[in-house]
Amino acid sequence: MSLYYIQSLAAVILTFGLVIFLHELGHFIVCRRLGVRVERFAFGMGPELWGLTRGETRYSICAFPLGGFVKPAGEELGETPPQPDEYFGQTWNRRLAIVAAGPAMNYLLSFVLFAGVIYLKGMPESGHSPVIGNMMVGFPADRAGLKVDDEILAVDGKPVAAWEELAGAIHKSPQKEVLLSYKRGELRGELKVVPRLDAPSGRGVIGIYPKAVFKPVGLAVSLAEGANQCWVQTAFTVKTLLGKLVKRERPDLAGPVGIVNMVHKAAHSGWEDLVFLIGLISVAIGFFNILPIPLLDGGHGAMYLWEGLSGRKLTPELVNKANGASIVFLISLLLFATYGDLMRLRGERAARGEPAPAAAKP
Repeated sequence: MSLYYIQSLAAVILTFGLVIFLHELGHFIVCRRLGVRVERFAFGMGPELWGLTRGETRYSICAFPLGGFVKPAGEELGETPPQPDEYFGQTWNRRLAIVAAGPAMNYLLSFVLFAGVIYLKGMPESGHSPVIGNMMVGFPADRAGLKVDDEILAVDGKPVAAWEELAGAIHKSPQKEVLLSYKRGELRGELKVVPRLDAPSGRGVIGIYPKAVFKPVGLAVSLAEGANQCWVQTAFTVKTLLGKLVKRERPDLAGPVGIVNMVHKAAHSGWEDLVFLIGLISVAIGFFNILPIPLLDGGHGAMYLWEGLSGRKLTPELVNKANGASIVFLISLLLFATYGDLMRLRGERAARGEPAPAAAKP
């Protein structure tokens, strides 16, 4: 296996291992703080490779380092009365605190990662030079053969010295062929591209973004922006999902295949991209887990809230029915997201299969 793929594999293990393990660590910490006996706390999944028993808890490292799990005593509601040190021996509000600790830890991780990247790297701002910093797969620029770090020198023979000039020329040419002169390292070349019409704005777009520049900031600004990023990402997710539901459109979800693909790309584009992406994934997992879906933390929390407000105890029958329905829903969601991932990968490969523009020396 080449170093390239080893780096990708290490990034995937780091991402899933860190995000899921810290989620479970949140549950573990609150269990211990509330006096709930924990039978097992494991890093990874599958067969145990190494283990150590301390007190009443078995600490394990398992074969597949993609996450972890916590097994509190008495986590399944049975016919016999639970003991005071068992999960269901706790009051509804204490159980609510335990399930909330997982998503809370995800948000804490995201906050630390966002703030850390901003403090060490600086606050990203859009650059003014006509250099491509990022691209959208499948858009005209990508299909024509432009690449990240290409510098656009002219549009239809007219020189451009700033990103604003480049954007203006593209925006006013929807569905009209334009000739771009570009510089790639020591090479220069030309290519033709037809900007796509962006319906809401009426502008032409080719799917490129300016190269970011980083402005140094202090610790206070970094912490504030780290918290702001957690809020912005959550608000964007809520707004997007609600918009899709209102319009009865299919949501664009990323499943395991899509996440692995994103991590693979980030692993080779710079440490700050990978760290920021881990923060985004942690926010997504934290948010997904607070949704009121049985088997997820939010579903358990909703049942405990119902128990507290109604004064009626949960029964094994009620919990089993809710979990059974949730299994069907979650499997369907996983299949749907994976299908979307595979279709996006297929589109990316088709786009990469387009002939690249010929570049000639100046």
